[in-house]
Amino acid sequence: MSSHDLDTGHGQELRLVSRPTGEPRQENFELVSVELPQLSAGEVLVRNSWMSVDPYMRDRLDEAESYMPSFELGAALEGSAVGTVIASAAPEIVVGTTVSHFAGWRTRAVLDAAAVVPIDTAVARPEDHLGALGTTGLTAFVALTEIAPLREGDVVFVSAAAGAVGSVAGQLARRLGASKVIGSAGGPHKTKRLLDDFGFDAAIDYQAGELAADLAAAAPEGIDVYLDLVGGDHLDAAIDALRIGGRIALIGAIGKYDSEGAAPGPRDFFRAYAKRLTLRGMLVSDHLHRFPEYIGQASEWIADGTLRVEETVVEGLDQAPRALLDLFRGVNTGKMLVRL
Repeated sequence: MSSHDLDTGHGQELRLVSRPTGEPRQENFELVSVELPQLSAGEVLVRNSWMSVDPYMRDRLDEAESYMPSFELGAALEGSAVGTVIASAAPEIVVGTTVSHFAGWRTRAVLDAAAVVPIDTAVARPEDHLGALGTTGLTAFVALTEIAPLREGDVVFVSAAAGAVGSVAGQLARRLGASKVIGSAGGPHKTKRLLDDFGFDAAIDYQAGELAADLAAAAPEGIDVYLDLVGGDHLDAAIDALRIGGRIALIGAIGKYDSEGAAPGPRDFFRAYAKRLTLRGMLVSDHLHRFPEYIGQASEWIADGTLRVEETVVEGLDQAPRALLDLFRGVNTGKMLVRL
């Protein structure tokens, strides 16, 4: 059968039809049925089974300069996904192969074979490659080993600790030799999960008390490493709590999303000078070369149960916008995924 005889059929995709002001709404998105092009030589047809929903996607909904281009109006959104190759015009990718790629937000995708990465489903579930074995886990690993390198005996503070990156980071910090791991999360249910399920030593409910005071109480002698996924008041409290020579990994700023004004920043930044702090930003795309190292270790930790995997699953492509909204409302524990 020639590549031109491979009928790809139809699929569904979610498009951005208007840009949100403040919090995104369902009407900013449209679910459409599309006829897929026939395969050309070197292409594969993937039936998606899982897609990832991530904080960086919020920035891409806006027409503003950022580290990634804005989503185009009238076009399908994109993001990490895993699926099964159901037709192939690329001899190196056989039908039935499970692959990861960046054409999420659709049920099926025609892709160049170079744009898909075969994954070993004997190592872990396919969806784990969007979470603990994907860029989520790699972010936590690189943050703790390179961006704000953890030293034996350090006290570590992780914000958004019940989320995708944070829940992995807390567990990795313990494995890498932290003497104490503190996490912040919203609400008593999530803080209980930090202690009972993810192995944190202390958990702060940032909705219930005074964050800076609670952090000082949890780490009366200070902290050494802070993984910042929130910005704003969390970064401010961490600068107060850090000891001389402390390290901060600037990973995300979920606290600023949907803000229509200027995002609040730390007060009196001279504190960082006086304490000789290191603050380093990171984009995981700069560190993809470390994937083999990370997956080789993390897959063993998942297999033996020492790295707990957690996800919040939303069913159906039509519900993907709700999953994105729920991400910023703090509904999820662990990785937010959509099962397609």
